[in-house]
Amino acid sequence: MKIKCPICNKITTWEENVYRPFCSERCKLNDLGKWITEDYKIVESIDKDKDMVLQKEQDKD
Repeated sequence: MKIKCPICNKITTWEENVYRPFCSERCKLNDLGKWITEDYKIVESIDKDKDMVLQKEQDKD
């Protein structure tokens, strides 16, 4: 199966690629770096009750 690398859009094969879904170690590390530097974020809406609980937990620290 042919896939497109999510970083550089290069076409690569799925079955033989040890870096899948990326085309290379470079693209895999590039993606990891984006998570580490918070270029990628998982956005979650927080309701008021949950927000209050989180705030109380942070205040204890």
